[in-house]
Amino acid sequence: MVIKISRPLHRGAPAIRVTSSSNDLLDSQVKEQTEKEELDRNQSSHRSRHRLTMLLLKSSLVVIVILALTGSFWWTLSISTSSRGHIFHSSRRLQEQLVSDLWDIGELSFGTSRMKEIEFCPGELENYIPCFNVSENLDSGFSDGNEYDRVCRQGSRQNCLVLPPMNYKIPLRWPTGRDIIWVANVKITGQEVFTSGSLTKRMMMLEEEQISFRSASLMFDGVEDYSHQIAEMIGLRNESNFIQAGIRTILDIGCGYGSFGAHLFSEQILTICIANYESSGSQVQLTLERGLPAMIGSFSSKQLPYPSLSFDLLHCARCGIDWDKKDGTFLIEVDRVLRPGGYFVWTSPLINVQSSRRNKEKQKRWNFVRDFAENLCWELMSQQDETVVWKKTSKKTCYNSRKSGSGPSICSKVQDVEFPYYRPLQNCIGGMHSRRWVPIEERATWPSRSNLNRSELALYGLHLDELNEDTANYRIIVRNYWSLLSPLIFSDHPKRPGDEDPSPPYNMLRNVLDMNARYGGLNAALLEARKSVWVMNVVPTTGPKYLPLILDRGYFGVLHDWCEAFPTYPRTYDMVHAEGLLSLESSQHWRCTMVDIFTEIDRMLRPEGWIIIRDTALLIDSARVLTRRLKWEARVIEIESNNDERLLICQKPFFKRQPS
Repeated sequence: MVIKISRPLHRGAPAIRVTSSSNDLLDSQVKEQTEKEELDRNQSSHRSRHRLTMLLLKSSLVVIVILALTGSFWWTLSISTSSRGHIFHSSRRLQEQLVSDLWDIGELSFGTSRMKEIEFCPGELENYIPCFNVSENLDSGFSDGNEYDRVCRQGSRQNCLVLPPMNYKIPLRWPTGRDIIWVANVKITGQEVFTSGSLTKRMMMLEEEQISFRSASLMFDGVEDYSHQIAEMIGLRNESNFIQAGIRTILDIGCGYGSFGAHLFSEQILTICIANYESSGSQVQLTLERGLPAMIGSFSSKQLPYPSLSFDLLHCARCGIDWDKKDGTFLIEVDRVLRPGGYFVWTSPLINVQSSRRNKEKQKRWNFVRDFAENLCWELMSQQDETVVWKKTSKKTCYNSRKSGSGPSICSKVQDVEFPYYRPLQNCIGGMHSRRWVPIEERATWPSRSNLNRSELALYGLHLDELNEDTANYRIIVRNYWSLLSPLIFSDHPKRPGDEDPSPPYNMLRNVLDMNARYGGLNAALLEARKSVWVMNVVPTTGPKYLPLILDRGYFGVLHDWCEAFPTYPRTYDMVHAEGLLSLESSQHWRCTMVDIFTEIDRMLRPEGWIIIRDTALLIDSARVLTRRLKWEARVIEIESNNDERLLICQKPFFKRQPS
């Protein structure tokens, strides 16, 4: 891919609020009123002429479109079948040009009001997450934990730009930033720091303007010892052997502040944190601020937006979920997303044998979970102190050998949906009809897992040549992205006094959100280039469903509808990447506007973060116009090897909130 800069960077300016007051003398008001009336008459006449002009313009356009479509219909009838393939590409370009022209005329008809800059959100929305409104859910009758559910109400989104907190600072570079964050960047009180009950939540210290999770602290030794204990309970020497046991991806439920996953990151174990929405002291927000993988997710009433058989290990350390509630439905959801042969690790005071014997209620609850796990065909591998480890069966025959009427039934093919998107929780065992039922011990270990062979790819309807071509393309794309961004980043962020210039990859990115991930090619290329970065691979609900492929390659991913808000806090990602997303949404007749999608990108992106959009030239032109309204700094890059596509590279400015 050969690239060249075709248009210069344009810089957005912060919005300026202007106020005015009137101090005119009383004896001048009559004169001003006369002048105002005359001006109003002139403006009214001008507006009438403008409306008449626009009406004639629109009418002419409608006539042209009708004539064009009619002529196209008769012309198409006269074309032989063999010729139609040659004109398809040109026809598609004409359709896109027509869409672009209609867009431009629509902008013109609305006048300059449509082109004005998008307003900043009020200060109280600095942690704004659409679709998560606990008070509104309570008013609607939600209860029993369901008030934390994700509910995307029609018209609830506010298209405004979320400002950072008052004393926000750019996160520290990795690896330092993984262990130290700025207190002002997150919403948490000192009391929440010191009174948290979660094991991994307590692994931090408050130090003036910073919160420290340093591995050198005595507190952190608890996470290292805990990880070592889990490995031994599984039958391994230590946590560095997780990879050899087939463990690459972990879902950490109620993760505290991500210390368990941070510790395993150096072992090439990818741990994603999920937890309920919290308005303050959020586990997800603090984990993301450290640059670690996390997203808002709840077990209360909906299935998680992951396919069946997605993770090698699920972990819950005092995560706050009562696994014995709702007749074991929560455990059934754990079983659904857990791969055959995978592990469920649970740490809770409920497991402590001595404590449970003295408390009959605790004993009853523990007995229920233990018996239910057995009926799910989980093997209890080990139990030590407050921790227990189960292993999911690798054999389907186990389910048929259960006693009649014991445990949940197997889901029917209708119930067993491989791509659930916040569907209600099921009370039957899922994943049994999937062709992806492969025990983790039979899968290739990481990193060989990322390179699937021909027979494995056939499970996803994909040919080896397609994956190889995708991999080769992204190898070139990542190299070009890095060469483009490096001079921009170092020119905008000169080395601070006293700082050594860190060697790549620590000088650039911690995480990337890929909005249209396809096969996970960007993720694969970044890892191959030895970039110390993790990728949130998002598969749109409107596109091809390759999320199982991404997860089975050992990456992390999620299903999402981009006409809804992504379940994350503001200022989450260092870079957002979108290849072909605008084309995908335009093919769906724009179920939501480009403004909706771009304001959501702005919300998720940290100040001074980067956006790379690759799409057709016409859609990129429309997107570039919108970047002015978002106050983004933007430049368009031509791709000489493909005249139909363009790159749009943008940076989100750092707007500091002023005291009110």
